[in-house]
Amino acid sequence: MNTHAASGLELRATPRVLSIAGTDPTGGAGIQADLKSIAANGGYGMAVVTALVAQNTCGVRAVHTPPVEFLRQQLDAVSDDVTIDAVKIGMLGDVDVIREVRSWLEATRPPLVVLDPVMVATSGDRLLAPSAEQALRDLVPLVDLVTPNLPELAVLLGESPAQNWAEALEQGKRLSTATGATVLVKGGHLTGARCPDALVNTHGLLADTVVEFASPRVETSNTHGTGCSLSSAIATVQARTGDWADSLSRVKSWLHDALLHAGDLEVGTGNGPIHHFHRLFAETPPVGQEFSRALWRDIEHTRTAIFDLPFIQALGDGTLDEVDFSYYLAQDALYLNTYSRVLARASALAPTEAAQLFWANSAQVCLEVESDLHRTWLSEHAAPRELGPVTKGYLDHLLAASVQGSYAVLVAAILPCYWLYAEVGDRLHAQFLGRGDDSVHPYATWLETYADEGFAAATRQAVAFTDAAAGAASAQEREAMRTAFAHSSQCELDFFDAPRFHAR
Repeated sequence: MNTHAASGLELRATPRVLSIAGTDPTGGAGIQADLKSIAANGGYGMAVVTALVAQNTCGVRAVHTPPVEFLRQQLDAVSDDVTIDAVKIGMLGDVDVIREVRSWLEATRPPLVVLDPVMVATSGDRLLAPSAEQALRDLVPLVDLVTPNLPELAVLLGESPAQNWAEALEQGKRLSTATGATVLVKGGHLTGARCPDALVNTHGLLADTVVEFASPRVETSNTHGTGCSLSSAIATVQARTGDWADSLSRVKSWLHDALLHAGDLEVGTGNGPIHHFHRLFAETPPVGQEFSRALWRDIEHTRTAIFDLPFIQALGDGTLDEVDFSYYLAQDALYLNTYSRVLARASALAPTEAAQLFWANSAQVCLEVESDLHRTWLSEHAAPRELGPVTKGYLDHLLAASVQGSYAVLVAAILPCYWLYAEVGDRLHAQFLGRGDDSVHPYATWLETYADEGFAAATRQAVAFTDAAAGAASAQEREAMRTAFAHSSQCELDFFDAPRFHAR
């Protein structure tokens, strides 16, 4: 549902997004975080400064608020020259600033406005004077989406903070009813293994009054700037999709991984920032792998869809039904039996001795090492042993590539089974370790198999041989390689999704 057709929102592949917020010299929050989030989610970021904040990962030391006349000059300088597709509003420090931003909104009427109401510090302290709090409440009817945390949601309503998810949703409904805005109710302040969020609108602008989402909670202290980053990211993605539910689903996936990899940055001694560009770093192969870089970009949507699958999410947090895992593993065992023959064919076609040895050894590993995981589990768990339609379709594709006689096309078709499994295994294993508890994961052996450095090294080698094959191929053959790689990647997505369709 495009909820903004009436307000003149024109969807763009690269939306122009303006952040109106304060600064953070350490780069983790405020406009610095907003600009990173906008870029990471495919937008062109712009920024108008409402306050200069002396802060770091440990806290705020001082705030300097420029004159509101200069704030308006900044706002007009942008809107007089640039068509703005979306606006994200963050820190507005006093009543004069709020009124000036309101005046500019009323004059320019941006097609999409997201408000992150910065009102309550992590410590619980109120950040605004009562008059400013009221001015911010009065601003909410002018925006499309408001993204308060639970204490801020309570302040907007003049109530006590919700103590559980049901109370939070009711508060979200009351705020939407009073203002007309869509409310993003966030469950980050609650406890539990899963982190719920919900879009709430009581005026018929969503498919349902409450559209809920949940993802595994990431246990990390590196949460500095999470609210800033989420609000600017969803403003950007909404300007690309026009669908709040789709936008939030994409942003939650991105934010979950940004939290998961936040520790990699090692910024500050307090609550560190999230890793806004984790996917860019993960998606950038070593220098010299230009062809594989293009392959990886080609399947961005497929990769995102894989991690959105209920099967993958439940596999990661250990809640996956054993029946579904058994069906998946039984199909995988049947798949590997034929896949090993395809790898052997790649060895026969390989132009160098090194490539011949690699693919031959990979075929052997398929039969001896990885299949041991399948035999161990399946000997104790019943599962259908006949070839499912998704598995058959995938194997037919690989077998067709193996008999066409092109080594380059064949290795491109083979590669997703390495690369996507390495990505899934690494991310889910890191997610499990990030929980920091002593719980036993029921599928730990599977996670460890595909997060293992040996498998990661084999994946890097498979990528390198694919690039080498592309370097020796014609332009027509390289195009066929891209098609084969994309087809196999889609087959991997369908393979992971197949268990939910099989008869129990």
